[in-house]
Amino acid sequence: MPRDASELARRLAREAEAVCRHYLSNGRRRGHYWTVGDVRNTPGRSMFVRLSGPESGPGAAGHWRDAASAEYGDLLDVIRESCGLVDFRDVADEARRFLSLQREEPLHDRRQPAPTGSPEAARRLWAMSKPIRRTLVETYLRHRGIKAVHDAGALRFHPRCYYRPNDSSPTETWPAMIAAVTDLSGAITGAHRTWLAPDGFGKAPVDTPRRAMGGLLGHAVRFGTADDVLAVGEGIETMLSLRCALPAMPMAAALSANHLAALVLPPALCRLYIARDADAAGDTASAALTQRAEAAGIETLALSPRTGDFNEDLHAFGLGALRPALRIQLAPQDVVRFMRKAAAG
Repeated sequence: MPRDASELARRLAREAEAVCRHYLSNGRRRGHYWTVGDVRNTPGRSMFVRLSGPESGPGAAGHWRDAASAEYGDLLDVIRESCGLVDFRDVADEARRFLSLQREEPLHDRRQPAPTGSPEAARRLWAMSKPIRRTLVETYLRHRGIKAVHDAGALRFHPRCYYRPNDSSPTETWPAMIAAVTDLSGAITGAHRTWLAPDGFGKAPVDTPRRAMGGLLGHAVRFGTADDVLAVGEGIETMLSLRCALPAMPMAAALSANHLAALVLPPALCRLYIARDADAAGDTASAALTQRAEAAGIETLALSPRTGDFNEDLHAFGLGALRPALRIQLAPQDVVRFMRKAAAG
């Protein structure tokens, strides 16, 4: 094991129970062990993780074994498998992120709590969430017709995200899709939460299953890095539906009609596609953004759905119908540039 990996594994072992609660959230503590179905966080009891013991050697804290599959490993393997990571660099980055959260932020939080709804609170929520692979987020998106998420780094999953109906109600917890709101430099300014049903088949049964926090004005949830061409719209699912058809085209979700109208545009942008929602607010936002873009010398083209929005189109008609419907709305050079890449993919 590389020296860096050995040190990370030892540091994780000192926080073994916290690691298990975060990455193996479907398990529970039983005496000196954490038990769960398997290293991919399946419910069950066949895998057990030692929560205490020496730093290395037989019986070391953080070592685990799956009685059903005979698999075994340490907490770096837990992070790799539960998050669906492949490269060691990604595993190490995730481990360092978790250790930073455990060692630094809780102490800092007790002295200086982040103001509710602030950009700092949004960044902490993002840090506490994990990649979406093999989580309820993937289930939810597939249920919406979105079977592949390109540039999924803008989305994360939180298994128990706080939800409070109003100031006088007790706090609840629901699984949630967390989206990072970023500025043009990629800095996180806010976060968007979509609370999910426990099985992932739809949103949670709460009054407002979508809420945003932090600095939103001018910023967006971004999929891909914009250069000369960008597609923008309101909803996350709307833009992910378009990404299914045009995975190489950079896109951004502004989260609401008002924020779409105020979106800050990249300085090198030459052509802007606006995926409008088919309602009065969507028309107003599209007109305002078109006026701003054209005043800046940016060519602007509308992308119009057949139904209320492109996620409804994808769900109702399928990807095979969505692509030709988009093709006739693209500039000719973008048909060649993006449609051919989509077909090849």
